[in-house]
Amino acid sequence: MLRIRDASVTFPASDGQDVHALDHVSLDIAPASIVVAVGASGCGKSTLLNAIAGFLPLSEGTITLDGQEIVAPGGDRGVVFQKDTLLPWANVLDNVALGLKYRGVSRGERHERSRRLLELVGLADFAEKPPYELSGGMRQRVGIARALATDPKILLMDEPFGALDSLTRETMQQLLASVWAKTGKQILFITHSIEEALTLGTTIVVMSPRPGRIVARFDADFVRDFAESGDIGPIQSHPRFIELRQEIRSLIHQPEGARRGTLQ
Repeated sequence: MLRIRDASVTFPASDGQDVHALDHVSLDIAPASIVVAVGASGCGKSTLLNAIAGFLPLSEGTITLDGQEIVAPGGDRGVVFQKDTLLPWANVLDNVALGLKYRGVSRGERHERSRRLLELVGLADFAEKPPYELSGGMRQRVGIARALATDPKILLMDEPFGALDSLTRETMQQLLASVWAKTGKQILFITHSIEEALTLGTTIVVMSPRPGRIVARFDADFVRDFAESGDIGPIQSHPRFIELRQEIRSLIHQPEGARRGTLQ
């Protein structure tokens, strides 16, 4: 269980106008769940993810994973960024195995584990290829495999499909749903897209503009159907999907004063 309690982040500014990015955010992320944070730009989604990853200290509050407070990066958290961070001089297999190499895992074992993950993300035939020969979607698949290689307790994904075209994005959403169904990983996923949030999340949290607060939570189960069927059309045309999409859109765009007190 990942527990966030009263997490606040303030960035000091030289002009005295400090930036209050997060304001007393509390959230639990249970095992085998996908929590998707959605909101407008500047609402603190990525700040929250970076704090969980250990890249950014909290100004107030605590974040714990299985009872241990997070104060620095660690192998119990895997991170996938919007822009792939693959090493251009290493082939796909060695990119996936990078974290295992730093952990001192033998070459044979880390390559065996990495090949299994490449099979999982549909890239078994590209193990020896350099990253520059892969499409954007394929490189993100490598990034997901690399994040999974060290068997983290939680996968943190910061708008990983945001730069992809719509068709590739849909393919990657299906891949993530399938990987989640097979591995049972707990995932925190950041997005600007309400449709993506509803398609992938078992829980959707809506965040307000700065300072970032969680203003509403919704439970959904569309991702399970998506993982089984792979057909996004019936899911996104489901009456409950349409109802939730409109409700979340209204929350994101309504004035701050009206937004308060809407937590569900």
